[in-house]
Amino acid sequence: MSNNQHNENLTNNDNKPEEIDLVVFFNLVGNFFLWIFNFFKAILKSIVSFFVTILKALFDNIKLIIIIMIASALLGYGLEKLRPESYESSMFVKPYFDSKYQLVNNIEYFNALLTNDEYEAFSNIFDVTVEDAKKVSSFEIEIGPESENDKVKEYDEYLKSLDSVRAQDISYDDFIENRDIFSSNFYKITVESRKKDIFQKLETGLNSSFENTYSEKKMKKRDSLIYIQKQNILASIESVDSLQKVYIKVLEEESRSKSQKIGIGEGFTIEPAESKTREFELLNKELELRKELRILDEQKVEEDVFFDTVSGFQKIGTLSENIFQKYSLIFPVAAFIMLCLFFALKLTIRFVRNYEQ
Repeated sequence: MSNNQHNENLTNNDNKPEEIDLVVFFNLVGNFFLWIFNFFKAILKSIVSFFVTILKALFDNIKLIIIIMIASALLGYGLEKLRPESYESSMFVKPYFDSKYQLVNNIEYFNALLTNDEYEAFSNIFDVTVEDAKKVSSFEIEIGPESENDKVKEYDEYLKSLDSVRAQDISYDDFIENRDIFSSNFYKITVESRKKDIFQKLETGLNSSFENTYSEKKMKKRDSLIYIQKQNILASIESVDSLQKVYIKVLEEESRSKSQKIGIGEGFTIEPAESKTREFELLNKELELRKELRILDEQKVEEDVFFDTVSGFQKIGTLSENIFQKYSLIFPVAAFIMLCLFFALKLTIRFVRNYEQ
């Protein structure tokens, strides 16, 4: 019995260090999570305390704040009435032969002229008086209205321009997200002016914005390719017509002869049934060639200019309702934000001074 008791005591003594290690480990883990909890609790408490202090400062000075915001609203309203009324009008255009690059560049140039008060140069471009040029505020160009079907169609055309391996890596969302102003073929141009009936005068100057050497060369190249394709198609049609005449002659010979084979010259013969089949094939081929010829003619007619005006400027512009021109709303909001920043800065300075003491 004494030996058994001795062994049990030894076993218990061996287990005690392991139990102590586990207790110490769990205590350390518990203290670590407690420290993290207290840390984030202190940060949250400081943030809440900071905002509550600012709110307290705002409530303590609520009368002053209301007076300043009302004064700001009245000042903004007065400036709105003193500010000349602004009008805007939009036109929609569809460029061809990559003239959209010149168009976007020219819009930026027009805005630069207005910003730098180069009204004489502006009036020469648009053929308006200098006084009218001074009343034009800005130009803006953006992608025209698009339906979801239009975007899907553009996406499909874009994928066709890529190899099959690369196309698999580009999703529809990636395509839409990475589009820029040059990705479209349909644009909206908006002009803002302090004169409400100047917009149609500006349209002529904008129309000249599409003309450039690159687009002219591209149109001439397109026309040359169409001419070559037409000549090839006409030559093919002429060959088909010649063959049709041969098969018509064969059919005439067939109607006069009971022979199973008909000679077509120089030792060549043809079966009567085969002549009818070939004549039908030649007729279909001629129709296909003439269809291709018609498509080329339509393409040249449809794209014989650098752009199409889908919708021009209105004769009288509409009153502009830009939110940034609503001073009666912007001034009070700006005043309130500045007051909040002022009280926050004041509390920060007070905290720093107390901390140093």
